Amino acid sequence: MNGYDADFLGQVLPAPVVPATDPTIELSYTHFSVQFAPERKLAAATAVNVDGAALVDLGRADDWHLEPRVPEAEQAGPDVYARNDLDRGHLVRRRDPVWTPDAARANEDTFVYTNAAPQAAAFNQGENLWAGVEDHVLDYARVHRLRLSVFTGPVFAADDPPYRGVAIPRLFWKIAAWVTGDDHRLAAAGFVLDQTPSLDRIDLHTLAPTDVPPLGPFRTFQVPVAHIAELTGLGLGILVDADSLPAARTLLTGGRADWRALGSLREAVL
Repeated sequence: MNGYDADFLGQVLPAPVVPATDPTIELSYTHFSVQFAPERKLAAATAVNVDGAALVDLGRADDWHLEPRVPEAEQAGPDVYARNDLDRGHLVRRRDPVWTPDAARANEDTFVYTNAAPQAAAFNQGENLWAGVEDHVLDYARVHRLRLSVFTGPVFAADDPPYRGVAIPRLFWKIAAWVTGDDHRLAAAGFVLDQTPSLDRIDLHTLAPTDVPPLGPFRTFQVPVAHIAELTGLGLGILVDADSLPAARTLLTGGRADWRALGSLREAVL
């Protein structure tokens, strides 16, 4: 399992750095890596290389499995997703690392619970926004035979509502990075998905283990990469300066007022 390659784009692009105060386990898989946070039973950050010229179209395996390198009690496993409307949301999207060599192995690797997070089915499966952003990034790489590096994870908050022993993240983030222009300049775009409207409809604290949480709307934003660093506490290095969002580097004090709410993917600046 070769994991994420920091030199994949022709220049050094490290994976997000988790603060030393937040213990994580680095797990390498085929073409991607996971920084797993045992205290949260979820990944803090993931990093994947995408080779648009070598992508392979393989069918879904759907063979979700626990990670043998992590104690079962420290993983958000199958019990979290049973009999409810929570999806096992891939953090490293299934199709992203599925390129030769080892495409089949990469496909299987994405179905490990350390690469999953509880997500409302509506936004995990939605074609126009969160999933639409993921499709657009992958299709762009395929059509133009480009290499990309993509980073994804939840935003951990102290007041995330608990459910079946796991605190359910309200926010998820994604950053896509690529090289552009004759000068091979690094470019990046950052996005945040907010499932708070879904979770605010119910009090997960009062649900019994067998209760089913009803989930509803969600919101997708394009945000300055610097804001993702602030939200998560992650070290994002040169990704902040590579942001393609206009004037992104001047928006450090505006908070959510500077987030671009996306009604459709056409409104994203890529």
